[in-house]
Amino acid sequence: MTHQLVTLADIERASLTLEGKVARTPAVQSISLSEKMRMPVILKLEHRQTTGSFKLRGATNALGNLTAMEKQRGVVAASTGNHGRALAYAARLEGIRAVVCMSCLVPQNKVEEIRRLGAEIRIIGRSQDDAQEEVDRLVRNDGLTMVPPFDNAAIIAGQGTLGLEIVEDLPDVDTVLVPVSGGGLASGVAAAVKAMRPSTKIIGVSMSRGAAMRASLDAGKPVLVEESESLADSLGGGIGLDNRLTFAMVRDLLDDMILLSEAEIAAGMSHAYAKEREIIEGAAAVGIGALLAGKVQAKGPIVVILSGRNVDMDQHRHIVCATDPSERTVPCPA
Repeated sequence: MTHQLVTLADIERASLTLEGKVARTPAVQSISLSEKMRMPVILKLEHRQTTGSFKLRGATNALGNLTAMEKQRGVVAASTGNHGRALAYAARLEGIRAVVCMSCLVPQNKVEEIRRLGAEIRIIGRSQDDAQEEVDRLVRNDGLTMVPPFDNAAIIAGQGTLGLEIVEDLPDVDTVLVPVSGGGLASGVAAAVKAMRPSTKIIGVSMSRGAAMRASLDAGKPVLVEESESLADSLGGGIGLDNRLTFAMVRDLLDDMILLSEAEIAAGMSHAYAKEREIIEGAAAVGIGALLAGKVQAKGPIVVILSGRNVDMDQHRHIVCATDPSERTVPCPA
């Protein structure tokens, strides 16, 4: 079966690799969202992870599975920001050279943090696909080892450890809301949760602007989608026309996929700040945004994954201070 491409056993092995290197993040109930939904809503605070996003799980597991020769050659990846940051951090701990290729759409705050962590930066083109072409060149010409951001068994298994924690903390979970871009997080979480609790619904959430996974699911195969600016910038990028794992796993394991407008994403960010006292990026706010927009139906406890906090703080300030959350360029009053 397709979902056995990455198994529960793979994810459990990954959890051993991550011990002592990756934080086990809290799961807390949201009073405001629980009242709105009339059932428990639990926030999985993965944005409090060491590098500010779930990506550290996959990157750490991937490096832990490399051979000594692969580590010696160094690693390279394309990233919309958070994977690059996680890879740079994990590589620095291991003393491994890391090169991160990004498009010009990646926010500058994410680029600078990756540089601060010691990785070499390459800014290429206007899309994740453009950045991937540079990765392929570096692998071909310089012999670097590619660590993909999502379509990789070790990456998926690492992200799946988040699913293990969800079921351990909330065994009766009915629905899990997970952000979807390339599908590494959604695939891993779904593989873990469905293996332990098959009746739990896994619902993917993404932005309406250039959701490559949704377009590919609609087409029945991986397709190219034009990348656009979005508050949920971490959810941008394609899934790769030669996608080997995440497309099939998302297709087979997710129960539904929801798309949000920019205003709905902004509303999720504003709610997280005003009601939950959490600062999160747009990609992390899509689950909250989906609940606020009335787009989620559930019969029992809901877990919402807050996947990252690496937002440009000026952008965040504009959003949470605007009278209309969609007015992202309105500055706070002096």
